[in-house]
Amino acid sequence: MTMDEAELDTLQADYKKAVDEWVTAIRAEEALASVHHSVAELDKWEESHAIAHKAYKEVIFRKRLYEDALREDMFGF
Repeated sequence: MTMDEAELDTLQADYKKAVDEWVTAIRAEEALASVHHSVAELDKWEESHAIAHKAYKEVIFRKRLYEDALREDMFGF
């Protein structure tokens, strides 16, 4: 079963959105990496890292969905 263009467009858009969210999370982590040295700031930094890591996992998931759909569409498997 091949995908139609609209389905591929949706998967691509979902992937791009996940990448954008990951970049935003990385920038938030980066901003916290250079603040004052305190336990509260360290906790915020650690939390931002966890958020960035979760966003990265979403990118990988969305990328796989999109790649699998492209393979199915182009090669039939």
